[in-house]
Amino acid sequence: MLKLSYCFPRAGILIAMDTTFSYGHLLVLIAVLLVSMSFHEAMHAFVGLKLGDTTASDEGRVSLNPLKHIDPFMTILLPAITILVFGVPILAARPVPFNPDRVRFDEFGAAMIAAAGPLSNLLLAIIAAIVERAIPLNGVANDVVATFMSLNVALFVFNLFPIPPLDGSRVLFAVAPEPVQRFMASIEPYGFFIIFGLILFGKNVGLDLGGLLVNLNNSVLHLLGA
Repeated sequence: MLKLSYCFPRAGILIAMDTTFSYGHLLVLIAVLLVSMSFHEAMHAFVGLKLGDTTASDEGRVSLNPLKHIDPFMTILLPAITILVFGVPILAARPVPFNPDRVRFDEFGAAMIAAAGPLSNLLLAIIAAIVERAIPLNGVANDVVATFMSLNVALFVFNLFPIPPLDGSRVLFAVAPEPVQRFMASIEPYGFFIIFGLILFGKNVGLDLGGLLVNLNNSVLHLLGA
């Protein structure tokens, strides 16, 4: 049986940086990202545990502690480099491992583990939208809730995109015909290069992935009443 890789290197995100951001706003972004990223990765591990695989749990990944999910290169060094080179931070959390031989329901089980991450971010965004509507907020509190909602929507949309190794590719893989599975498996080693290339330069070749992601983000935010 064809398989994709046995880990979820997820919670990757590209955030357009506004040069007018204050240091305070940047600190809020970092704090919100750490919370959202940790919840995303912990849900991958939690669902894997519920489906019979203790691999991630044994590594302490069923945790909201950001230190459990930070990768020195992907979470710290890579965004620093991409800010300098491209003006935007590109980052990802430490991969969440799983053992396909332990997971119930085969590829459908793997798809459930994959979907748990971005769906957890959608849940957080919905909670933020409810808070924003139910509680009168202004000033810093309003900015924090709005940032929390927007960032989690971005994580939800980005990670469900069906290009390996993003979570959406694992969901698609479970239902795709074998030729599509073979193609997905063949491009997975180059997936992040393909994704970032399309985001940063796709507009030049008529494949504006960045613009599509922005439109999808705005559509979900509109549905949430933002």
